[in-house]
Amino acid sequence: MLVDPNFHMWVTFAIIVIAIFAYSNDRIPLEQTSVGLIASLMLFFYLFPVAGPETDNLLGPRALLSGFAEPALITIIALLVIGQAMVQTGALDEPARLIMRLSGGRHSVAIVAIFAVALVSSAVLNNTPVVVIFIPIMSVLAEQSGRMPGSVMIPLSYSAILGGMTTLLGSSTNLLVAGTLEELTGRSIGFFDFTIPGVVLASVGMVYVVFVAPRLLPKRPSLAGVEAGPDGKHYIAQIEIGADHPLIGETPVAGMFRALPNITVRLIQRGENALLPPFDDTTLEPGDAVIIAATRQALTDLVASSPGIMDDLPEPSEAPTDNLEPSQAAADRTLAEVVIAPASSLIGRNLKQIGFRYQTGCIVLGIQRRSRMIRAKMNEIRLEAGDVLLVIGRRANIRGLRNSRDVLLLEWLAREVPIKFRARRAATVFATVVLLSATGTVPIVIAAAGGVAAMLALGCINIHQATRSLDARVVLLVGTALAMGTALYATGGAEYLAKVLVLVGSSPALVLSAFFLLVALVTNVLSNNATAVLFTPIGLSVAAELGVDPMVFVYAVIFAANCSFATPMGYQTNLLVMGPGHYQFRDFVRVGTPLIFVIWATFSLFAPWYFGLW
Repeated sequence: MLVDPNFHMWVTFAIIVIAIFAYSNDRIPLEQTSVGLIASLMLFFYLFPVAGPETDNLLGPRALLSGFAEPALITIIALLVIGQAMVQTGALDEPARLIMRLSGGRHSVAIVAIFAVALVSSAVLNNTPVVVIFIPIMSVLAEQSGRMPGSVMIPLSYSAILGGMTTLLGSSTNLLVAGTLEELTGRSIGFFDFTIPGVVLASVGMVYVVFVAPRLLPKRPSLAGVEAGPDGKHYIAQIEIGADHPLIGETPVAGMFRALPNITVRLIQRGENALLPPFDDTTLEPGDAVIIAATRQALTDLVASSPGIMDDLPEPSEAPTDNLEPSQAAADRTLAEVVIAPASSLIGRNLKQIGFRYQTGCIVLGIQRRSRMIRAKMNEIRLEAGDVLLVIGRRANIRGLRNSRDVLLLEWLAREVPIKFRARRAATVFATVVLLSATGTVPIVIAAAGGVAAMLALGCINIHQATRSLDARVVLLVGTALAMGTALYATGGAEYLAKVLVLVGSSPALVLSAFFLLVALVTNVLSNNATAVLFTPIGLSVAAELGVDPMVFVYAVIFAANCSFATPMGYQTNLLVMGPGHYQFRDFVRVGTPLIFVIWATFSLFAPWYFGLW
């Protein structure tokens, strides 16, 4: 029996259609769309309430805004902060290098291998922490291979979602369907009961993910990629070997010093003598001045992993604190580039004469000059207009360079220096969060919130970095989507659509195909968990009317509710990759919609044969 259509239902349908078009329009900011929709829903259901028990309004402001306190949203926020802490400490640089070594140095092979690992891991673990693990690694691999992060983040999310289709523990959707089935019928679903059709769907989907999806994604750099800038420029820097310097006694191997990876030593100034490469039988001694050439990334890695090598650079634990806690000061060092202005008073003077550190509070790590190779001590180089200085300092001191008439601050290239000496702490916290949530010891929201608290307490990230890692678009998008889902459910709209569609046919195979497509489309508007709970009893009733095994339609709900590819709010992993990939709403629509139809077509051909419905 159909749900009677009503005024509230049709208005809800209209609002959802408007929302989809608005989110797909780049000219309307996503945040503006979300706030407008929330306001529209609250106003409409305030003026035209939906009566509930004891005449309560089922869709009052409290019900519509409850999504902003949803554990799923809190989990996403916490995992974004934890991921930022992993990046800030460089804890995943070594795993990225390990994957590269195992793949023979071929970035494309390494990226595809991670997709495969995410697929397999998601079959036995919750796919949300799986994606959290690989987001920073994929960012590093994308940067190393010269790719945009946006070319790999959506495929990573889709790989995890596809893997979640194959076993009972693959996703929370599967468990919800199994729980609803047992509550309604007393029947249970085994761990591998739907693995064969799940593997077929996942295999076909992975072909699309690897070979088609990257071609549909825009060549849009992430914000991090824009900030990072080109990495090929080489800076001249200087290392003073003091009495207790860690480089004392270092000897080169094949002309390279092992303590200075990816760095070229151009000159060793020893008293009045200048030693030039190759440095055969040369051992570094106290008093030496080592002149090096290195990219910005190499210098960043050197400062982050071994800050004591740069003689003038304070150790992180010794950084000026002012109002900062020691752990915050350690994470407050920022690397930036400044250009010597054409009419600068610094032109013709060297760093020692200028007193750059005392004037600005910033230390010059290196000097970059395009015109010629420099073989001189950095403090003796006379600056010229157009020279680029690589400087490090407190965030406030770097911002203070904006007011300088002598240098031009390239703010979009400013980046905080990773605090790699805390990488083990971050990795330990992260592993604990993943272990607790994957084994079900505690709910993932509790594990994630505890992980954020631990990251802050251990100094792996500070409050500024934590708040900066949050994406307001994600928060508003999730809250708005849950509000629309609540309205769709309370007004009977979802049930009405389902029964209208699945009861128009008589062939079990045709009805099964139509049912699958409806659930797959609705799960991208309604949350996947709500879709699973809503459509399981509908599927059971449809199967009873057709006289077929009800498990066929139960499995259809599992597979279709996992097809959350076409919207960022369709699934948690899509929201997790939205920020790192610098995606827009339409990117998910463009790439995910064809994948839904690929999975639907595969299911429509394979399932009737496999379940004997032909």
